[in-house]
Amino acid sequence: MIDDKVAQLIAGEEKRQREGLELIPSENYVSRPVLDALGSVFTNKYSEGYPGRRYYGGQEFTDQVETLAIERAKQLFKADHANVQPHSGAPANEAVYSAWLEPGDTVLAMDLGHGGHLTHGAPVTRSAKLYNFIRYKMKDPTTGEIDYDELRELALKHKPKIILAGFSAYPRELDYGKFAAIGQEIEGCLLMADMAHIAGLIAGGVARNPFDDGFHVITSTTHKTLRGPRGGLILSRGTVGNPLKAPEKTLENIPTLIDRAVFPGMQGGPHEHVIAAKAVAFGEALQPEFKDYAAQIVKNAAALADAMLTRGFTLVTGGTSNHLILADVHASFGLDGKVVEEALDKIGLTLNKNAVANDTLPPYRPSGIRLGTPAITTRGLKEEHMEQIAEWMKQAIDARDDEAKLAALHADVVTFALQFPLPSDI
Repeated sequence: MIDDKVAQLIAGEEKRQREGLELIPSENYVSRPVLDALGSVFTNKYSEGYPGRRYYGGQEFTDQVETLAIERAKQLFKADHANVQPHSGAPANEAVYSAWLEPGDTVLAMDLGHGGHLTHGAPVTRSAKLYNFIRYKMKDPTTGEIDYDELRELALKHKPKIILAGFSAYPRELDYGKFAAIGQEIEGCLLMADMAHIAGLIAGGVARNPFDDGFHVITSTTHKTLRGPRGGLILSRGTVGNPLKAPEKTLENIPTLIDRAVFPGMQGGPHEHVIAAKAVAFGEALQPEFKDYAAQIVKNAAALADAMLTRGFTLVTGGTSNHLILADVHASFGLDGKVVEEALDKIGLTLNKNAVANDTLPPYRPSGIRLGTPAITTRGLKEEHMEQIAEWMKQAIDARDDEAKLAALHADVVTFALQFPLPSDI
Protein backbone atom coordinates (compact mmCIF):
# COMPACT_ATOMS: atom_id res chain seq x y z
CA MET A 1 0.00 0.00 0.00
CA ILE A 2 1.44 3.37 -1.04
CA ASP A 3 1.60 6.14 1.54
CA ASP A 4 0.07 8.95 -0.49
CA LYS A 5 1.34 11.74 1.75
CA VAL A 6 4.94 10.57 1.60
CA ALA A 7 4.64 9.83 -2.11
CA GLN A 8 3.51 13.41 -2.70
CA LEU A 9 6.48 14.76 -0.79
CA ILE A 10 8.89 12.56 -2.74
CA ALA A 11 7.30 13.72 -6.00
CA GLY A 12 7.62 17.32 -4.87
CA GLU A 13 11.31 16.90 -4.10
CA GLU A 14 11.90 15.18 -7.46
CA LYS A 15 10.23 18.12 -9.19
CA ARG A 16 12.31 20.62 -7.23
CA GLN A 17 15.51 18.84 -8.18
CA ARG A 18 14.59 18.52 -11.86
CA GLU A 19 13.49 22.13 -12.23
CA GLY A 20 16.32 23.77 -10.32
CA LEU A 21 20.11 23.81 -10.27
CA GLU A 22 21.86 22.41 -7.21
CA LEU A 23 24.86 24.57 -6.37
CA ILE A 24 25.52 23.44 -2.79
CA PRO A 25 29.05 21.98 -3.10
CA SER A 26 28.37 19.19 -0.60
CA GLU A 27 25.43 17.80 -2.59
CA ASN A 28 25.19 15.70 -5.72
CA TYR A 29 22.86 13.41 -7.65
CA VAL A 30 23.27 9.63 -7.52
CA SER A 31 22.69 7.19 -10.35
CA ARG A 32 19.69 4.88 -10.62
CA PRO A 33 21.85 1.83 -9.64
CA VAL A 34 22.89 3.62 -6.43
CA LEU A 35 19.24 4.42 -5.65
CA ASP A 36 18.24 0.83 -6.36
CA ALA A 37 20.86 -0.48 -3.95
CA LEU A 38 19.69 1.96 -1.27
CA GLY A 39 16.17 0.59 -1.60
CA SER A 40 17.25 -3.05 -1.58
CA VAL A 41 16.45 -5.84 0.89
CA PHE A 42 19.84 -5.34 2.54
CA THR A 43 17.96 -2.82 4.68
CA ASN A 44 16.32 -5.79 6.45
CA LYS A 45 19.54 -7.32 7.74
CA TYR A 46 21.45 -6.79 10.98
CA SER A 47 25.20 -7.41 10.63
CA GLU A 48 27.10 -6.21 13.69
CA GLY A 49 30.79 -6.88 13.32
CA TYR A 50 32.86 -7.16 10.17
CA PRO A 51 32.97 -9.60 7.24
CA GLY A 52 33.79 -13.06 8.56
CA ARG A 53 33.38 -11.84 12.16
CA ARG A 54 29.67 -11.15 12.68
CA TYR A 55 27.53 -11.57 15.77
CA TYR A 56 24.41 -12.72 13.85
CA GLY A 57 23.92 -15.52 11.35
CA GLY A 58 22.76 -15.24 7.75
CA GLN A 59 25.68 -13.09 6.60
CA GLU A 60 26.62 -14.78 3.30
CA PHE A 61 25.66 -11.83 1.13
CA THR A 62 26.25 -8.98 3.58
CA ASP A 63 29.84 -10.17 3.98
CA GLN A 64 30.29 -10.21 0.22
CA VAL A 65 28.80 -6.78 -0.42
CA GLU A 66 30.76 -5.14 2.40
CA THR A 67 33.99 -6.79 1.28
CA LEU A 68 33.33 -5.55 -2.26
CA ALA A 69 32.87 -1.99 -0.99
CA ILE A 70 36.07 -2.24 1.07
CA GLU A 71 38.17 -3.55 -1.83
CA ARG A 72 36.85 -0.95 -4.26
CA ALA A 73 37.51 1.88 -1.79
CA LYS A 74 41.05 0.63 -1.19
CA GLN A 75 41.68 0.54 -4.92
CA LEU A 76 40.28 4.03 -5.46
CA PHE A 77 42.43 5.69 -2.81
CA LYS A 78 45.51 3.44 -2.60
CA ALA A 79 44.73 2.53 1.00
CA ASP A 80 45.72 -0.51 3.04
CA HIS A 81 42.29 -0.63 4.67
CA ALA A 82 38.84 0.89 4.39
CA ASN A 83 36.08 0.98 6.97
CA VAL A 84 32.83 1.55 5.06
CA GLN A 85 30.51 1.40 8.08
CA PRO A 86 30.41 5.03 9.36
CA HIS A 87 26.95 6.45 8.96
CA SER A 88 28.29 9.87 7.96
CA GLY A 89 31.35 12.07 7.95
CA ALA A 90 31.03 13.38 11.49
CA PRO A 91 31.04 9.92 13.12
CA ALA A 92 33.90 8.93 10.82
CA ASN A 93 35.98 11.79 12.26
CA GLU A 94 34.83 10.97 15.79
CA ALA A 95 35.90 7.35 15.32
CA VAL A 96 39.44 8.37 14.37
CA TYR A 97 39.66 10.68 17.37
CA SER A 98 38.44 7.87 19.61
CA ALA A 99 40.88 5.38 18.06
CA TRP A 100 43.98 7.47 18.69
CA LEU A 101 43.29 10.05 21.39
CA GLU A 102 42.74 10.07 25.12
CA PRO A 103 40.51 12.74 26.69
CA GLY A 104 42.44 15.97 26.90
CA ASP A 105 44.78 15.20 23.99
CA THR A 106 45.44 17.93 21.43
CA VAL A 107 44.34 18.15 17.79
CA LEU A 108 45.68 20.81 15.41
CA ALA A 109 42.96 21.58 12.86
CA MET A 110 41.77 24.32 10.51
CA ASP A 111 39.90 27.21 12.11
CA LEU A 112 36.18 27.07 11.34
CA GLY A 113 36.14 30.70 10.30
CA HIS A 114 38.88 29.99 7.76
CA GLY A 115 37.22 26.98 6.17
CA GLY A 116 37.27 24.16 8.73
CA HIS A 117 34.36 21.88 9.60
CA LEU A 118 32.26 21.64 12.77
CA THR A 119 33.98 18.37 13.68
CA HIS A 120 37.36 20.10 13.54
CA GLY A 121 36.85 21.63 16.96
CA ALA A 122 33.67 23.72 17.09
CA PRO A 123 32.93 24.32 20.80
CA VAL A 124 29.34 23.06 20.36
CA THR A 125 30.48 19.56 19.36
CA ARG A 126 31.01 16.54 21.61
CA SER A 127 34.61 16.06 20.47
CA ALA A 128 35.52 19.62 21.46
CA LYS A 129 34.43 18.82 25.01
CA LEU A 130 36.69 15.75 25.07
CA TYR A 131 39.79 16.96 23.27
CA ASN A 132 41.83 20.13 23.06
CA PHE A 133 41.60 21.68 19.59
CA ILE A 134 44.18 24.23 18.45
CA ARG A 135 43.40 26.03 15.21
CA TYR A 136 45.54 27.13 12.29
CA LYS A 137 44.41 29.73 9.75
CA MET A 138 45.04 31.21 6.34
CA LYS A 139 47.91 33.68 6.23
CA ASP A 140 45.99 35.85 3.76
CA PRO A 141 42.29 35.24 2.90
CA THR A 142 42.75 37.08 -0.39
CA THR A 143 45.07 34.31 -1.65
CA GLY A 144 44.07 31.42 0.60
CA GLU A 145 47.63 30.50 1.54
CA ILE A 146 47.77 28.59 4.81
CA ASP A 147 50.21 30.03 7.34
CA TYR A 148 52.47 26.98 7.46
CA ASP A 149 55.04 28.77 9.61
CA GLU A 150 52.39 29.42 12.26
CA LEU A 151 51.14 25.85 11.86
CA ARG A 152 54.64 24.52 12.61
CA GLU A 153 55.03 26.84 15.60
CA LEU A 154 51.69 25.68 17.00
CA ALA A 155 52.63 22.04 16.46
CA LEU A 156 55.99 22.34 18.18
CA LYS A 157 54.42 24.24 21.07
CA HIS A 158 51.34 22.07 21.67
CA LYS A 159 52.63 18.64 20.54
CA PRO A 160 49.32 17.51 18.98
CA LYS A 161 48.45 13.82 18.80
CA ILE A 162 46.65 14.54 15.50
CA ILE A 163 47.36 17.10 12.80
CA LEU A 164 44.21 17.38 10.71
CA ALA A 165 44.23 18.69 7.14
CA GLY A 166 40.81 19.24 5.64
CA PHE A 167 38.03 21.71 5.19
CA SER A 168 34.39 22.47 4.53
CA ALA A 169 34.65 25.88 2.89
CA TYR A 170 38.15 26.34 1.49
CA PRO A 171 38.46 26.93 -2.28
CA ARG A 172 42.13 26.10 -2.68
CA GLU A 173 44.47 23.09 -2.38
CA LEU A 174 46.42 22.20 0.73
CA ASP A 175 50.14 21.38 0.67
CA TYR A 176 50.02 17.92 2.27
CA GLY A 177 53.78 17.59 2.04
CA LYS A 178 54.20 20.55 4.41
CA PHE A 179 51.67 19.07 6.82
CA ALA A 180 53.50 15.75 6.74
CA ALA A 181 56.91 17.33 7.34
CA ILE A 182 55.55 19.15 10.39
CA GLY A 183 53.81 16.03 11.71
CA GLN A 184 56.99 14.01 11.43
CA GLU A 185 58.65 16.38 13.90
CA ILE A 186 56.12 15.40 16.58
CA GLU A 187 56.53 11.96 18.13
CA GLY A 188 53.39 9.83 17.88
CA CYS A 189 51.52 12.38 15.74
CA LEU A 190 48.81 10.96 13.48
CA LEU A 191 48.42 12.68 10.11
CA MET A 192 44.71 12.80 9.29
CA ALA A 193 43.05 14.28 6.20
CA ASP A 194 39.32 15.04 6.11
CA MET A 195 38.66 14.79 2.39
CA ALA A 196 34.85 14.74 2.53
CA HIS A 197 34.56 17.52 -0.02
CA ILE A 198 37.22 16.47 -2.51
CA ALA A 199 37.21 12.67 -2.31
CA GLY A 200 35.79 12.45 -5.82
CA LEU A 201 38.46 14.81 -7.11
CA ILE A 202 41.14 12.59 -5.53
CA ALA A 203 39.53 9.45 -6.96
CA GLY A 204 39.33 11.15 -10.35
CA GLY A 205 42.99 12.14 -10.28
CA VAL A 206 42.52 15.93 -10.29
CA ALA A 207 43.38 16.50 -6.63
CA ARG A 208 46.39 15.18 -4.74
CA ASN A 209 46.03 12.06 -2.58
CA PRO A 210 47.32 12.78 0.99
CA PHE A 211 48.54 9.17 1.24
CA ASP A 212 51.17 10.07 -1.36
CA ASP A 213 52.66 12.50 1.17
CA GLY A 214 52.71 10.09 4.09
CA PHE A 215 49.34 10.62 5.76
CA HIS A 216 48.06 7.81 7.95
CA VAL A 217 44.28 8.31 7.69
CA ILE A 218 41.78 9.83 5.29
CA THR A 219 38.15 10.35 6.33
CA SER A 220 35.38 11.20 3.92
CA THR A 221 31.73 11.26 3.20
CA THR A 222 30.56 9.31 0.18
CA HIS A 223 27.91 11.67 -1.16
CA LYS A 224 29.71 14.83 -2.27
CA THR A 225 32.12 14.78 -5.21
CA LEU A 226 32.29 10.98 -4.83
CA ARG A 227 28.65 10.88 -6.00
CA GLY A 228 27.45 8.05 -3.78
CA PRO A 229 24.84 7.59 -1.05
CA ARG A 230 24.87 9.67 2.11
CA GLY A 231 27.43 7.98 4.34
CA GLY A 232 30.95 7.97 5.75
CA LEU A 233 34.26 6.30 4.96
CA ILE A 234 37.60 5.88 6.77
CA LEU A 235 40.71 4.92 4.82
CA SER A 236 44.01 4.09 6.45
CA ARG A 237 47.57 2.93 5.94
CA GLY A 238 49.10 0.28 8.20
CA THR A 239 48.65 -3.32 9.27
CA VAL A 240 45.11 -4.72 9.17
CA GLY A 241 44.50 -7.00 12.13
CA ASN A 242 41.63 -8.84 13.78
CA PRO A 243 39.18 -6.20 15.06
CA LEU A 244 38.04 -8.56 17.82
CA LYS A 245 41.47 -8.28 19.48
CA ALA A 246 42.81 -5.02 20.91
CA PRO A 247 46.21 -4.29 19.29
CA GLU A 248 49.02 -2.20 20.67
CA LYS A 249 48.34 1.51 20.21
CA THR A 250 50.79 2.30 17.43
CA LEU A 251 50.52 4.16 14.13
CA GLU A 252 51.12 0.89 12.30
CA ASN A 253 48.01 -0.60 13.95
CA ILE A 254 45.74 2.35 13.17
CA PRO A 255 43.50 0.36 10.74
CA THR A 256 42.55 -2.11 13.48
CA LEU A 257 42.24 0.62 16.12
CA ILE A 258 39.80 2.43 13.82
CA ASP A 259 37.74 -0.71 13.18
CA ARG A 260 37.36 -1.19 16.94
CA ALA A 261 36.47 2.48 17.41
CA VAL A 262 33.66 2.24 14.84
CA PHE A 263 32.30 -1.07 16.16
CA PRO A 264 31.72 -1.73 18.96
CA GLY A 265 33.07 1.65 20.03
CA MET A 266 30.54 4.00 18.45
CA GLN A 267 28.04 2.25 16.20
CA GLY A 268 25.91 -0.86 16.33
CA GLY A 269 24.60 -2.52 13.20
CA PRO A 270 25.99 -1.15 9.94
CA HIS A 271 23.50 -0.08 7.27
CA GLU A 272 24.20 -2.73 4.66
CA HIS A 273 21.81 -1.22 2.11
CA VAL A 274 23.89 1.98 2.25
CA ILE A 275 27.11 -0.05 2.10
CA ALA A 276 25.75 -1.81 -1.01
CA ALA A 277 25.09 1.61 -2.54
CA LYS A 278 28.61 2.71 -1.57
CA ALA A 279 29.97 -0.35 -3.41
CA VAL A 280 28.03 0.68 -6.52
CA ALA A 281 29.29 4.27 -6.29
CA PHE A 282 32.90 3.16 -5.78
CA GLY A 283 32.54 0.92 -8.82
CA GLU A 284 31.30 3.89 -10.85
CA ALA A 285 34.23 6.00 -9.63
CA LEU A 286 36.65 3.33 -10.87
CA GLN A 287 35.41 3.76 -14.45
CA PRO A 288 37.45 5.90 -16.91
CA GLU A 289 34.58 8.35 -17.41
CA PHE A 290 34.71 9.35 -13.75
CA LYS A 291 38.09 10.98 -14.38
CA ASP A 292 36.45 13.11 -17.07
CA TYR A 293 33.69 14.01 -14.61
CA ALA A 294 36.15 15.06 -11.90
CA ALA A 295 38.13 17.18 -14.34
CA GLN A 296 34.94 18.87 -15.57
CA ILE A 297 33.92 19.77 -12.00
CA VAL A 298 37.13 21.79 -11.62
CA LYS A 299 36.80 23.40 -15.06
CA ASN A 300 33.22 24.42 -14.33
CA ALA A 301 34.11 25.85 -10.93
CA ALA A 302 36.90 27.96 -12.42
CA ALA A 303 34.60 29.22 -15.18
CA LEU A 304 31.82 30.04 -12.70
CA ALA A 305 34.27 31.88 -10.44
CA ASP A 306 35.51 33.97 -13.37
CA ALA A 307 31.94 34.78 -14.42
CA MET A 308 31.07 35.86 -10.87
CA LEU A 309 34.16 38.08 -10.62
CA THR A 310 33.14 39.96 -13.76
CA ARG A 311 29.75 40.65 -12.15
CA GLY A 312 31.15 42.21 -9.02
CA PHE A 313 31.32 39.26 -6.64
CA THR A 314 34.20 39.36 -4.17
CA LEU A 315 35.58 35.82 -3.90
CA VAL A 316 37.48 34.57 -0.87
CA THR A 317 41.00 33.59 -2.06
CA GLY A 318 40.22 35.34 -5.35
CA GLY A 319 38.84 32.23 -7.06
CA THR A 320 38.98 28.45 -6.74
CA SER A 321 41.30 25.50 -7.34
CA ASN A 322 38.72 22.84 -6.52
CA HIS A 323 34.95 22.35 -6.72
CA LEU A 324 33.73 25.16 -4.46
CA ILE A 325 33.49 28.93 -4.42
CA LEU A 326 33.14 31.16 -1.37
CA ALA A 327 31.82 34.65 -2.11
CA ASP A 328 31.72 37.56 0.32
CA VAL A 329 28.39 39.12 -0.63
CA HIS A 330 28.56 41.62 2.22
CA ALA A 331 31.75 43.06 0.77
CA SER A 332 30.34 42.76 -2.75
CA PHE A 333 26.82 44.13 -2.38
CA GLY A 334 26.30 45.08 1.26
CA LEU A 335 24.02 42.07 1.82
CA ASP A 336 24.25 39.14 4.19
CA GLY A 337 24.37 35.55 2.97
CA LYS A 338 20.88 34.70 4.17
CA VAL A 339 19.31 37.41 2.01
CA VAL A 340 21.21 36.18 -1.04
CA GLU A 341 20.46 32.51 -0.34
CA GLU A 342 16.72 33.26 -0.12
CA ALA A 343 16.71 35.36 -3.29
CA LEU A 344 18.42 32.60 -5.27
CA ASP A 345 16.11 29.96 -3.79
CA LYS A 346 13.19 31.83 -5.32
CA ILE A 347 14.58 31.38 -8.82
CA GLY A 348 15.62 27.74 -8.39
CA LEU A 349 19.34 28.18 -7.70
CA THR A 350 20.20 26.42 -4.43
CA LEU A 351 23.28 27.30 -2.42
CA ASN A 352 24.03 28.05 1.23
CA LYS A 353 24.93 31.04 3.34
CA ASN A 354 28.40 30.71 4.86
CA ALA A 355 30.80 32.59 7.09
CA VAL A 356 33.96 34.07 5.61
CA ALA A 357 37.33 34.50 7.33
CA ASN A 358 37.14 36.86 10.31
CA ASP A 359 33.41 37.34 9.73
CA THR A 360 31.85 40.14 11.76
CA LEU A 361 28.25 39.06 11.07
CA PRO A 362 26.34 36.41 13.08
CA PRO A 363 26.36 32.72 12.01
CA TYR A 364 22.80 32.68 10.70
CA ARG A 365 23.27 35.90 8.75
CA PRO A 366 26.93 35.58 7.71
CA SER A 367 28.77 37.63 5.13
CA GLY A 368 29.18 34.91 2.55
CA ILE A 369 27.62 32.29 0.32
CA ARG A 370 29.12 28.92 -0.60
CA LEU A 371 28.47 27.22 -3.92
CA GLY A 372 30.04 24.64 -6.19
CA THR A 373 29.77 22.55 -9.33
CA PRO A 374 29.64 18.79 -8.51
CA ALA A 375 25.88 18.39 -8.97
CA ILE A 376 25.45 20.55 -12.06
CA THR A 377 28.43 18.79 -13.64
CA THR A 378 26.70 15.46 -13.02
CA ARG A 379 23.77 16.78 -15.05
CA GLY A 380 26.03 17.62 -17.97
CA LEU A 381 26.62 21.36 -17.66
CA LYS A 382 29.89 22.65 -19.12
CA GLU A 383 32.00 25.81 -18.91
CA GLU A 384 29.84 27.65 -21.45
CA HIS A 385 26.83 27.40 -19.12
CA MET A 386 28.55 29.08 -16.17
CA GLU A 387 28.11 32.60 -17.55
CA GLN A 388 24.35 32.13 -17.55
CA ILE A 389 24.31 30.88 -13.97
CA ALA A 390 26.40 33.82 -12.77
CA GLU A 391 24.13 36.22 -14.65
CA TRP A 392 21.01 34.73 -13.05
CA MET A 393 22.66 35.04 -9.65
CA LYS A 394 23.40 38.73 -10.13
CA GLN A 395 19.94 39.43 -11.56
CA ALA A 396 18.24 37.68 -8.64
CA ILE A 397 20.29 39.66 -6.14
CA ASP A 398 19.42 42.93 -7.88
CA ALA A 399 15.71 41.94 -8.08
CA ARG A 400 15.47 40.41 -4.60
CA ASP A 401 12.45 42.54 -3.66
CA ASP A 402 10.75 42.31 -7.07
CA GLU A 403 8.54 39.20 -6.96
CA ALA A 404 7.47 39.52 -10.60
CA LYS A 405 11.05 39.71 -11.82
CA LEU A 406 12.05 36.77 -9.60
CA ALA A 407 9.16 34.72 -11.00
CA ALA A 408 10.30 35.44 -14.56
CA LEU A 409 13.87 34.44 -13.69
CA HIS A 410 12.56 31.25 -12.08
CA ALA A 411 10.71 30.35 -15.27
CA ASP A 412 13.93 30.79 -17.24
CA VAL A 413 15.84 28.56 -14.82
CA VAL A 414 13.18 25.84 -15.03
CA THR A 415 13.24 25.86 -18.84
CA PHE A 416 17.02 25.59 -18.79
CA ALA A 417 17.25 22.92 -16.07
CA LEU A 418 14.78 20.60 -17.77
CA GLN A 419 17.23 20.27 -20.67
CA PHE A 420 19.55 18.37 -18.32
CA PRO A 421 17.90 15.27 -16.80
CA LEU A 422 18.73 13.89 -13.40
CA PRO A 423 20.92 10.76 -13.63
CA SER A 424 18.16 8.75 -11.93
CA ASP A 425 15.87 9.64 -14.87
CA ILE A 426 18.27 8.34 -17.53
